Amino acid sequence: QVQLVESGGGLVQAGGSLRLSCAASGRTFSLYAMGWFRQAPGKEREFVAAINRSGDRTDYTDSVKGRFTISRDNAKNTVSLQMNSLKHEDTAVYYCAQGKFVLYWRDYVNQRAYEYWGQGTQVTVSS
Repeated sequence: QVQLVESGGGLVQAGGSLRLSCAASGRTFSLYAMGWFRQAPGKEREFVAAINRSGDRTDYTDSVKGRFTISRDNAKNTVSLQMNSLKHEDTAVYYCAQGKFVLYWRDYVNQRAYEYWGQGTQVTVSS
């Protein structure tokens, strides 16, 4: 049973930065792609970013490209999301997720490609 715990959320002014972290249990962390999703009130959960097993390939939703950076440290079983130039519309609960084994990298934009989820951390960006 994999457990994921997010941290680093909080309240920040527009234009500011936050760094989210996700700590994963287990000894096979490096075998899995990891992703970040977010869900704003009244909206569906949406893909934010993904990173492959080795950390040398990433993907982002268009709205965060150039502002967010996903990274991982397999030695520490962590994945992070550096969030810069935050906007009010970034306000959401952010979830860390561990990917399933999929055939194509592009599959990781879909939440169905993830097997385990953290409980989320709130990010609030004041306008």
